[in-house]
Amino acid sequence: MDPDLHGASDATLTAMAPVHEPGSVTIGVALAIPDPAGAHIKQAREGYDDPQARAIPTHITLLPPAMVSPTMLDGIDLHLRAAASRVRPFTVSLRGTGTFRPVSPVVFLAVSEGIAGCETLERTIRSGPLLRRRNFPYHPHVTLVHAVPDAVLDRAYREFADYRFSFEATAFTLYQQDEQRVWQAVRTYPLGTDPTLRG
Repeated sequence: MDPDLHGASDATLTAMAPVHEPGSVTIGVALAIPDPAGAHIKQAREGYDDPQARAIPTHITLLPPAMVSPTMLDGIDLHLRAAASRVRPFTVSLRGTGTFRPVSPVVFLAVSEGIAGCETLERTIRSGPLLRRRNFPYHPHVTLVHAVPDAVLDRAYREFADYRFSFEATAFTLYQQDEQRVWQAVRTYPLGTDPTLRG
């Protein structure tokens, strides 16, 4: 759910989230990173004094922040159910660090396995009521730290250079930004429920 701005990608839920228009809500869609990795990465991000660390769950963005009318939410729910049902669960592996510098002050954990699955989900979700133009090619990743001094970015890059974690992506989550600009999970959509995928 990171904004679509970082070089060849997007990067952190709130940093460049759209300003609320009267009556609108801001949503995003992401693969949540399960614990213990999710909690560990979030704790590290807080330790690096990332200004958005407490507002953002550890995730891989599938749809960056999108402002929608509340009247669209039922249709978006149906769209996301259908999108999830058509994609089989897949393995995601995180391996080492990358950065979007000098374009943007971001250090991230690189996705080494599961890129095709993330790309399929992103493409399927970014259609219908959620059709949006991308400013850069989609690049799945997990933001580790954003908008901190270069010395801190360098430290995060080094400290997580050998990081490894794998998990089975079995669902994605719809998030909504609350009045304090904190992202809250709204609903989780299980993958691969379409009966035609069986066998």
